[in-house]
Amino acid sequence: MRDRGRGRSSGRGFGRLRRTLLAVLIAGAVVVPVSAAAAHPEIPAPAPAALAPVTAATLEATYAANRANAAEASRMAGAHSDHARAAADRSMAAPSRDFLTFDGRGRGRAVEVFGDLATADRIAVLVPGSDTTLDTYGRFRAGALALHQRTGPRTAVIAWLGYETPRTISTTALTATRAKEAAPQLRGFISELRDLRELSGNRERRTSPYTSPHISLLCHSYGTVVCARAAADLDVDDIALLGSPGTGADSAAALHTPARVWASRGADDWVEDVPHTHADLFGTTVGFGTDPVSPSFGAHVFAAGDGGHSDYFRPGSVSLDNLARIVLGDTSEVTRA
Repeated sequence: MRDRGRGRSSGRGFGRLRRTLLAVLIAGAVVVPVSAAAAHPEIPAPAPAALAPVTAATLEATYAANRANAAEASRMAGAHSDHARAAADRSMAAPSRDFLTFDGRGRGRAVEVFGDLATADRIAVLVPGSDTTLDTYGRFRAGALALHQRTGPRTAVIAWLGYETPRTISTTALTATRAKEAAPQLRGFISELRDLRELSGNRERRTSPYTSPHISLLCHSYGTVVCARAAADLDVDDIALLGSPGTGADSAAALHTPARVWASRGADDWVEDVPHTHADLFGTTVGFGTDPVSPSFGAHVFAAGDGGHSDYFRPGSVSLDNLARIVLGDTSEVTRA
């Protein structure tokens, strides 16, 4: 009896500890973003280019218009003495860059394509986590490029910075607010992507039946919360949750998606130490619940090696090899954790 009582007491104590940790995170998060916002005033940039609906026939015009917009954003940022943003925008205006979307205002948004989107048999869409902005876009782009190099020319990879990501140390990183805002945008993008490919197939493959491309959604960190919010209405084949703090769902089944749900976490990923729970604090639900790599969640858990939180797309890594196998449909070759 004494042992059972101690176990219940220990469980209650652990629960209090988790709630305390969440409260501390919120308390710190309330202060930091305010001072950060004051230190970084709004960066001027033109409104996004006015574009016709994207089809295979208009892809090149879309890419050219967004490159021109990035060049103008670079000029405006430079005139505003924000030389780091000017350099970032200028790199995006390079002739080799292909953007479906570019918006240089504020923290910025961009959707970049690697490969031939009109003809690819398989498409991977990467959804980033906290603190991914135009200023930090290079690291996100590097992961998308590494995956495209690993999967080959018949695959298109899309780096989808299509929402305003939260700051890592902020209240928004601990709640689903940004994910709720982003989910409809992600659904709309996947729908437009399917429409683009269907129009391309009808126009270019009249001699054979149209085959819809296989689409994999690869979601990192807070991006896993975004993907989970959108999952029920997404026409995708695979969803991979990488370094997830939780998704807000108790299980893969609760995502209500016909897609195969995968999950992985590197051995050195700090997110393992984040309390995988949720609590109602100050009238807000904080935290994202069940750990997606736990057996109770029910995802297909695959190996990510000894990588850290930012290493899932590192060239030569176990995680990148497994993600490439998922994208290519070589699922029997995926190494399990």
